[in-house]
Amino acid sequence: MPSLRIRWVAALPFALAIPVFVALGLWQLDRADQKRLLAEELEQRAALPPEMLGAVLVDAEAMRWRRVEVAGTFEPARQILIDHRRQAGRTGFHVITPLRIAGSQTRVLVNRGWIPADSAGQPTDAPVPSGELRVSGEAYLPSAPAIVLGDGDTAAWGTRWPYLTVGLFAGGVDYPVQPIVILQDPSDPHGFERAWTREPPKEGMHLGYAIQWFAFAVIALALSLRLGLTRKVRA
Repeated sequence: MPSLRIRWVAALPFALAIPVFVALGLWQLDRADQKRLLAEELEQRAALPPEMLGAVLVDAEAMRWRRVEVAGTFEPARQILIDHRRQAGRTGFHVITPLRIAGSQTRVLVNRGWIPADSAGQPTDAPVPSGELRVSGEAYLPSAPAIVLGDGDTAAWGTRWPYLTVGLFAGGVDYPVQPIVILQDPSDPHGFERAWTREPPKEGMHLGYAIQWFAFAVIALALSLRLGLTRKVRA
């Protein structure tokens, strides 16, 4: 029988890659499990009774997707519009109005919904109600887009912003701001078009990545065996 000759030099890179690919696959499985648990936690939070917001700043992560209620007065002078928001195929703006929480100097930002742009691309009217009122909705944590042009100069933006984070708003005012934005409930008055969609953490993407890494490990194993084990040809 022909003997076997080990070609370690050719097989070694593929053999070394196997544990790396397996480790990456296991990491993605762990990430998928984390996303699943987070999605379950957020669903449980959404089912809790509404949290009444006051002057004390809350923990933003602990409040994510919690139902909240707050009493206070809207402040039209600091209302901003978020550009290029789409609703049912139309372009418009999200209306963000700060609300001064009753009995305090603390504000909370309220996304009151969507308004359309007119034929010239300008926002339609977004009136602000006066007097103390109660707002209910879900706590949301807006983040900057993945690619940001410029340095976030809100003074230069005026009342039309390309995106919103609480940090950007809070950096331009001299009073405390709750670290969440309230997505105003569609049943609340004094708002505009509101069809909020919650995007829960998805485990499927990580499961797909895990399968890919494990497939790479199998391929690397097959190549290492193919290159490492060859038959010596008879003389």
